[in-house]
Amino acid sequence: MSYKRAEQVLPAGLIKIIQRYADGICIYIPRKQGSRRKWGENTDTLSEISKRNSSICEDCRSGMNVARLSEKYFLSPKSIQRIIKNIK
Repeated sequence: MSYKRAEQVLPAGLIKIIQRYADGICIYIPRKQGSRRKWGENTDTLSEISKRNSSICEDCRSGMNVARLSEKYFLSPKSIQRIIKNIK
């Protein structure tokens, strides 16, 4: 989330009304219902995690144990187990 100055996005009259209730404080204006994005939609994070998880499962199928996978991918053994369980 990035911050914008009110003067850049709101009309002066509306700013004066808002100042009656929230003068000088930061407020969050939520998105309209239905326009919310899922986590990771704005970046490549979801696809990168998916690729990583697929690689973890491939390595597991080829015989690599959980301890080694944990070291290789810098994740806890419990996280490795969860990823393998969710993909299977």
